Amino acid sequence: MLTLFRIAAVPVVVVCFYSPLPNARPIAAILFGIAAVTDIMDGWVARRYGQTSRFGEFLDPVADKLMVSIVLVMLVQADSGWFEDIIAMIIIGREITVSALREWMATIGERANVGVSVAGKIKTTLQMFGIAFMVYKNPLFGIPIYEVGLGLLILAAIMTIWSMVIYLKAAWPFIINDQDSTN
Repeated sequence: MLTLFRIAAVPVVVVCFYSPLPNARPIAAILFGIAAVTDIMDGWVARRYGQTSRFGEFLDPVADKLMVSIVLVMLVQADSGWFEDIIAMIIIGREITVSALREWMATIGERANVGVSVAGKIKTTLQMFGIAFMVYKNPLFGIPIYEVGLGLLILAAIMTIWSMVIYLKAAWPFIINDQDSTN
């Protein structure tokens, strides 16, 4: 249910983000933040109460990637700058690459070798806070929230590359083995 909430929250965040209402972006950021927190709760609740399922294991990362990719595209469109564009390309490109890698590894029966890593969890946390702060945009108590978010997203982009390297390194022997067997 928490995963489905995250997916349902995406269009609500989009509508709030583009709404002409006062404080639309802060409201969108708060909704995004609530949805991001449910990601943490989702895994914990599923493991704690034994409510894991194959469908849930599939849908959870889909919900995360939808949330992150759609909101990053919105930020690039609304607050376009070359630096933000590059960060979004790195993050979205990594998500596509790692998803494809995991799918391929599953087809050869080696999915467990590219499971979620600590680096991936750190990346996700930095990414969620960074995106939420950038969506919020307005200074809060004199703190330049957008810039703080951008800093967190830069760190997330670094962790994005690092975690992708970890996954590719884990998969590399299988990639090489597959290449050797086709030649």
